[in-house]
Amino acid sequence: MMTSNKPYLVKAFFDWIIDNELTPYMVIDANVDGTQLPEQFVKDGQIVLNVSPSACVNFFMDLEWVSFQARFGGQAMIVRYPIAAVTAIYAKENGAGTVFTPETTDNDPQPEPPTPPSKPPTKKASLRVVK
Repeated sequence: MMTSNKPYLVKAFFDWIIDNELTPYMVIDANVDGTQLPEQFVKDGQIVLNVSPSACVNFFMDLEWVSFQARFGGQAMIVRYPIAAVTAIYAKENGAGTVFTPETTDNDPQPEPPTPPSKPPTKKASLRVVK
C-alpha cells in the first residue's frame, strides 16, 4: 500500500501559490486530533488560516505537521496541526488551489463495491446469406 499523496500535494500547492506571489490560505478541520488552533476563530468545526510568510513567523511544514506563530486578535499564538487536518489550500486572490476528500484508513469500513447492472437478455446472433 502506498502512502498518502496529500502531504506532497499540500506542499506543492503551497509552493506554487507563493511562487506566483499570491496569499496561501489553508482550511483546517479543527476536530482532528492534535490540532492547536485559536479556538475563538473556529466556526462549524473549521478555520481558514492565512499561511503566507508575511502572516506567519517560524513557519514549518513537513509530511506530517504544519506549525507557525501568528497573531490572532492581537495575541501571539503557536499554531500546530497535522497535515491530515488540511481540507483545502487555495490562493486568496483568485481561489486557485484544491480541496481534499476525506481519506479512509485501514480501520474505516470500506464501502461495498457497486453491483453491476443486470444486462438485458441478448438475442442470439445469427448469420444469413444475402444475395
